Amino acid sequence: MSVGATDRLSRLLAMVPWLLRRQGIPIAEAARHFGISEEQLIKDLELLFVCGTPGHMPDDLIEADWESGRVYLDNAETIGRPLRLGPDEAVALLAGLRTLADVPGLHDRGPLESAMAKLSAAAADAVPVASALSVDLTVGAEEETLRAARLALSRRRRLRLRYVVPSRDEVTDRDVDPMRVTNMAGRWYLEAWCHRAEEVRLFRVDRVVGIEVLDVDGTPPPEAVSRDDDGEQLFHPDEHDILVTLEVGPRARWVAEYYPVESVADLGEGWLSVQMRVATPRWLPLLVLRLGGAGRVVDPPELANQAAEAARKALAAYS
Repeated sequence: MSVGATDRLSRLLAMVPWLLRRQGIPIAEAARHFGISEEQLIKDLELLFVCGTPGHMPDDLIEADWESGRVYLDNAETIGRPLRLGPDEAVALLAGLRTLADVPGLHDRGPLESAMAKLSAAAADAVPVASALSVDLTVGAEEETLRAARLALSRRRRLRLRYVVPSRDEVTDRDVDPMRVTNMAGRWYLEAWCHRAEEVRLFRVDRVVGIEVLDVDGTPPPEAVSRDDDGEQLFHPDEHDILVTLEVGPRARWVAEYYPVESVADLGEGWLSVQMRVATPRWLPLLVLRLGGAGRVVDPPELANQAAEAARKALAAYS
């Protein structure tokens, strides 16, 4: 049974402190505890063997030994310790959570409110500073559209849109009942019940060339089901987004599982060639930096150059 990269990461993060407190535990007993086969446990240990703190020198990596049939870990105390947030980190995290909680149309605020309450209790000094911060994730002409959409959501008003349809090279007029505003991969979307299509539609905010809040009730009809609620993926790339080819190594194969992709090809030795569409070129260098050398942009060349330049600037900051 295939295990997703996210599930495996969660298991590895739990495995390190657990094994550190049980040096010499038999492989079979450790595998039973995590509900995996002995073969999978050994694969996890092989992955831990190349993990560690930044630097990637031998003394920065976790030491794992299991050849005797018993598991021993060393040089993993940093990862094994509970994380401690600094004041700046606590402020940034609280501000981010508050910004996310303010997004209109968010269906379940319970987990967010619980996380904010726990973080506020653990980092009380950061609360006043975080409360005084506001985060603006919008730029340019999109601000007016987002402001009107959020106003309509808060007042349950209908919106009249002038919307560009690139595939037909035309501008359409349509009345919609807003359901939520959300950001995915650096691009803003309005999810709404479209009275013209009589279905739920996802409108890219940067394609809205006119917006008006109407003095009409904008409550969506009962048949308006959010894409999250019916299990569909929110972000659906289209032919107008940029087609990118990435090559990702063993540590970055999760990219092919986590993001919508057009195709995946095995290059051997754990490497994959992944084709995916991105909504904005600004997002791609951030992804490459996140991969930390385990991924590279092959095509288009201009985005490969942007990613390389971002990496050079990041390295220069450490010199």
